[in-house]
Amino acid sequence: MTEHYQTIIRDGLWKNNPALVQLLGLCPLLAVSNTVVNGLGLGLATILTLVASNGLVSLFRHHIPDEARLPVFVMIIASIVTVIELSMNAWFHELYLILGIFIPLIVTNCAITGRAEAFAARNPVGPALVDGLMMGIGFTAILVLLGAMREIIGQGTLFSEAHLMFGESARYFKVIVIDDYRGFLMALLPPGAFIGLGLIVALKNVIDAKQVTKTVQTTVASPAIVENQ
Repeated sequence: MTEHYQTIIRDGLWKNNPALVQLLGLCPLLAVSNTVVNGLGLGLATILTLVASNGLVSLFRHHIPDEARLPVFVMIIASIVTVIELSMNAWFHELYLILGIFIPLIVTNCAITGRAEAFAARNPVGPALVDGLMMGIGFTAILVLLGAMREIIGQGTLFSEAHLMFGESARYFKVIVIDDYRGFLMALLPPGAFIGLGLIVALKNVIDAKQVTKTVQTTVASPAIVENQ
């Protein structure tokens, strides 16, 4: 794997994660991440949208005039989201009803338009597809992590209502994390989402700061080791 692709993967999953660093697409992220299944459902729809829109924008980038590029990008994204929305309505109807307006609102997600403008319109199809996939996985990972946190704290379970996505046999996926738990309502409400996301962002910043400190210490120690030798 080339260094270019490694950088794209690193940026999407961690260094330039749209939810933790760019802080884009927070409205659906905070609104539907009250359970793991809801977060995963919206996350998968976002991944499909990012990959498809990045690929199409990159494929036609030389045929789109500069003065019309943003309207064209929005039309491409809207077409993809419409297909995804109709598909979810057909095959995952109950989950579609729960996610509601936040599926069509993917069209207005700044993270998707931003990747089309900042990356896909300037790179070949291969890197554009990988960028869309990694950005989507990074965004979905935060959706699922935040959903898990809120679901455990809010109702003491994991993977509740998994049958909405995986079929009736998935009813057994539900895990009771805390027995006889009365729940904590604030975790399931918007304030809980803000607090949870803030904690995740803070954790990332701490990890990054420690990594920078470790790198600096290694860099400073290396000349000393060479001199002693």
